[in-house]
Amino acid sequence: MEIDYKELERLGDEIAELAVHLDAASARLLDLIREFDARGGWNTGFRSCAEWLTWRVGLDPGAAREKVRVARALGTLPSRSFADSTRRTASPARADSHPGVAGGTLDVGYAIDVLHPLAR
Repeated sequence: MEIDYKELERLGDEIAELAVHLDAASARLLDLIREFDARGGWNTGFRSCAEWLTWRVGLDPGAAREKVRVARALGTLPSRSFADSTRRTASPARADSHPGVAGGTLDVGYAIDVLHPLAR
């Protein structure tokens, strides 16, 4: 069987591009959770934003608490969105058409390095 390197490169590019879109969607989700939490949108009979996320989105309670914890930690960073804080040019995949990532690429590894100490 002959290896089609061009097809493998295309698959690799598609994987990288999809990963950028997933990272951007995750960044936007955390931005929305932070705003929803800060504005008390969950305070309609729920004890916390994490409890509301568990009910509304179906997240495991521990995962919901972690998302709220990270979203709040992002709010302590300089005034910019998570997508802006994670934008770097190391990735060949571009996500210019995705909301919150226009004009840049996204590398969540950088954000994890920055946020890891804040999320504990």
